[in-house]
Amino acid sequence: MRETTEPESAPGGERDEAAVSRFVERFAADLTEAGMQRMAARVFAALLVSDSGALSSAELAERLRISPAAVSGAIRYLSQVDMVVREREPGSRRDRYRLFNEVWYETLTRRDQVLSRWESTMRDGAKVLGPGTPAGQRITETADFFEWVQQELPRMLERWRHQQAERRAAESRTAEAG
Repeated sequence: MRETTEPESAPGGERDEAAVSRFVERFAADLTEAGMQRMAARVFAALLVSDSGALSSAELAERLRISPAAVSGAIRYLSQVDMVVREREPGSRRDRYRLFNEVWYETLTRRDQVLSRWESTMRDGAKVLGPGTPAGQRITETADFFEWVQQELPRMLERWRHQQAERRAAESRTAEAG
């Protein structure tokens, strides 16, 4: 198990770039442990901590001290799993890579399609294996789990949307009163 430490912040709200870099590497390691490609995890974490949520290939390479080829491969992966989008800088031929707004919400929403496909495949596999076999039962249970997650996910995401709307409303009221 990884040791946890208190996050570091600079006085006056200024960024401590060394602490930010350590955070990027720590979160990237967490994502890698969860199965994401290492460079993709580092690029994603770097985008996540950037104030704009968007960086060019050169900016990513410089911040992470990696090659443009490594950035390209990571972006290709992150684009395929719908976690980033490529956009053109206005008046330029340079690309910038931007996180989707509400990246975790959007990622989970898209996972519903994957879960549906997995459930269908598992149901087909259970028929092939035979529902009375141990493997068939295990595959059926997996399909049932994917079906359950698909039913629960929209409700969970709607609760998240509601909670976020309430938080924003409270922040707005506080800003108006302050």
